[in-house]
Amino acid sequence: MLIVTPWTGFWVRNYFAQAWPWLSVYMFNPYVRGAVTGIGVITMIAGIRELISAFSARRQPASPVTPVDGSQS
Repeated sequence: MLIVTPWTGFWVRNYFAQAWPWLSVYMFNPYVRGAVTGIGVITMIAGIRELISAFSARRQPASPVTPVDGSQS
């Protein structure tokens, strides 16, 4: 949503832009829209990496636990 929404009409017709007109000056700035899109891209990449690590951890068998002092039980 953060990647696409800043570039749609929903971004222009939102509550905050109508409630505080001074805020709309910043919200409609292309740099702010780009920053929000960048945050969305970073969040999406982080989520994909988390999914990959979760699925790869599920596939690996658990390694046996060895005692810390080196003795055999």
